[in-house]
Amino acid sequence: MTDPEFMDRAEKLLKAVEASCDRINDENRADIDNQRVGGMITLVFSNKSQIVINLQKPLHEVWLAAKSGGYHYKFDKEQWLDTKGQGEFFASLSRYASEQAGCPLVFTV
Repeated sequence: MTDPEFMDRAEKLLKAVEASCDRINDENRADIDNQRVGGMITLVFSNKSQIVINLQKPLHEVWLAAKSGGYHYKFDKEQWLDTKGQGEFFASLSRYASEQAGCPLVFTV
């Protein structure tokens, strides 16, 4: 993958996270505060816990840091997958965000 391809795909991922936060806040009482600075989004939950999503441009990876740990994702021609086999990005984000929010949340592309 070239650098411009990575940035295009990564930008789509970040915009999808932001759109999911907006949808979740409209449909749910989760009250996720999402703040974006460049290639990083910080999700802050009502209990003050956070999830940070960060682009690692030189590695062509997206990193996710949650209470449960840190995870690295690479694009595999169709989706962003954990580099250690822990699953797809949006499914994982949904699981970690649900754990931290204390209610079911669904993040989608």
